[in-house]
Amino acid sequence: MAEIPKEKLLWMYEMMVKIRFSEEKAAEYFAKGKIPGFVHLYCGEEAVAVGVMANLQPGDYITSTHRGHGHFIAKGGDLKAMWAELLGKRTGCCKGKGGSMHIADLTIGELGANGIVGGGIPHAVGAALACKYLRKGCVAVAFFGDGACNQGTFHESLNLAAIWKLPVVFVVENNLYQISLHVKYHTPVKDIAERAKAYGIPGVVVDGQDVLAVYEVAKEAIERARRGEGPTLIEAKTYRFKGHFEGDPQVYRSREEIEWWMKNKDPIKLFEEKLLARGIVTREELERIKEKARREVEEAVKFAEESPYPDPKELLEDVFSTPTKGWLVWKWPI
Repeated sequence: MAEIPKEKLLWMYEMMVKIRFSEEKAAEYFAKGKIPGFVHLYCGEEAVAVGVMANLQPGDYITSTHRGHGHFIAKGGDLKAMWAELLGKRTGCCKGKGGSMHIADLTIGELGANGIVGGGIPHAVGAALACKYLRKGCVAVAFFGDGACNQGTFHESLNLAAIWKLPVVFVVENNLYQISLHVKYHTPVKDIAERAKAYGIPGVVVDGQDVLAVYEVAKEAIERARRGEGPTLIEAKTYRFKGHFEGDPQVYRSREEIEWWMKNKDPIKLFEEKLLARGIVTREELERIKEKARREVEEAVKFAEESPYPDPKELLEDVFSTPTKGWLVWKWPI
């Protein structure tokens, strides 16, 4: 911690509380029926996104998941644009057409959240290839969950990135559950990071509830990628305080388990304790940061509420395909 400037430490704390407050507000708005579609919240996992993003530069790229609000905020995404997108408004970062699971902002290198499990991993590899080919000196980071590590996209992406020594960092946010299935039932290895051995790249396990630990591991992996030494697989062991999606009955885990994690492994509380114990900040400073974050969230929600919905005439704008005329008829040989 002594090597990290105070300004960066306070930025990390601010990002973490901003993500938490925004996600709690999203839970509230979804319950009111104001957010269409599914919502997957990031509460409890804030240290992973922030610890990694604290090492990135504006020209770097990330790919996200269906649980992508935290990644978007930590990468520097406009909170007002994100909230407008959640509410399906025209002022959203995707003009209200993407929603919670498809938030993106190419201007900040956020190549998009993805509703397909593991869908963003090869996109990060593609971005890393562009970085290397164009000699831009940038890196790409792919965020994905433990369930995505059993998808073909995961293995194919690690293999190609390793062969070509691409500047990409793969970050597994292992929150223990693939929707409702515990990781011990869907993955035979104790640590997903062990799979890096098959591709000849470093595999590192880190406590995903400790933002400083994530920061240090990510720093080494990102610097390695910038030097042209290839990819790294980071497994951040974390935990989501909410259900897989809002409305999830969570019958697959006990209330006691959730309460234990929230009491003992809350990443924000753990970071607060370290900052205070080392005399880096005072409680008054932390409260001012929290109040600023709360105010920004409230302003973003207000902006989204007051924004207009997209015009129905814009339905076919900004899309990659449009309906064809007539029906496609298959004529099978007899």
